[in-house]
Amino acid sequence: MKVTDHLKNANDKTLFSIEILPPLKGENIQILFDNIDPLMEFKPPFIDVTYHREEYVYKKKENGLLEKISTRKRPGTVGICAAIQNRYKVDTVPHMICGGFTREETENALIDLQFLGIDNVLVLQGDVIKTEPRFVPEPDGHKYASDLLQQVVAMNHGKFLDEELGNATPTNFCAGVAGYPEKHVSAPNLKTDLKHLKQKVDLGAEYIVTQMFFDNKKYFDFVVPIIPGIKPITAKSQANVLPTIFHIDLPQDLVEEVEKCKDNTAVRQVGVEWTIQQSKELVKFGVPTLHFYSMGKSDPIYKIARELF
Repeated sequence: MKVTDHLKNANDKTLFSIEILPPLKGENIQILFDNIDPLMEFKPPFIDVTYHREEYVYKKKENGLLEKISTRKRPGTVGICAAIQNRYKVDTVPHMICGGFTREETENALIDLQFLGIDNVLVLQGDVIKTEPRFVPEPDGHKYASDLLQQVVAMNHGKFLDEELGNATPTNFCAGVAGYPEKHVSAPNLKTDLKHLKQKVDLGAEYIVTQMFFDNKKYFDFVVPIIPGIKPITAKSQANVLPTIFHIDLPQDLVEEVEKCKDNTAVRQVGVEWTIQQSKELVKFGVPTLHFYSMGKSDPIYKIARELF
């Protein structure tokens, strides 16, 4: 079922959903299941699975020269989506990114998802490779999420890259996109960022999920029918790390409470309590879904969901 159908069928009730990370290369998928299992009590109608593009490492060869090697630390997004649907009978939303894909590779990946019965995708530009100063697309790849979105929409209309294909079967994906209540890092201002978001909706995006935020006012000022992305603080270091990585602000009240904590056990409790109150306010506002970024850990989200659902 499509995400939009789940939202429609909820009849204005706020749903619970999560985003998960694939296990690190070499880890067992059971680690992932162990974190999802307790959260199934809250009946998530869909689960997002992130996609992580390649990174580059340099290894020294015997002759002293450096060899550039491509590696992907968290592979398996498509397989994980299929495994989750098979195990839990819950819809999955794989992330589709521009980085690391040519247009043909994107088309083939979407065909694989269609054959697996996956109805939803979240369309993103994807992260910049750590060794590069800015996002660089693949040759014959997409530079912007809006370009990738257009390819998804074209396939939904039976238009594939090979224009000579006769009677091609259209795909039927529900495509979501990302929104940024505190603007995307590359946008010059929030107004321009909203203009680009509206463009993606006009191009065929059917729903929007926000980047994580901690100040509900920024969401209320930003919102149309948008799914809010939420993350509880779980470590003292995150007060500095999260704003740097995700280009978000933390409310001063939250920062001060985290600074008072003597250890991360106390921080996790602060994070849980803050997120419960944040979520209650969002539910009262009438958000369609509370979408939690699990970051591979289910315990704090379980404690929050137990108070809400």
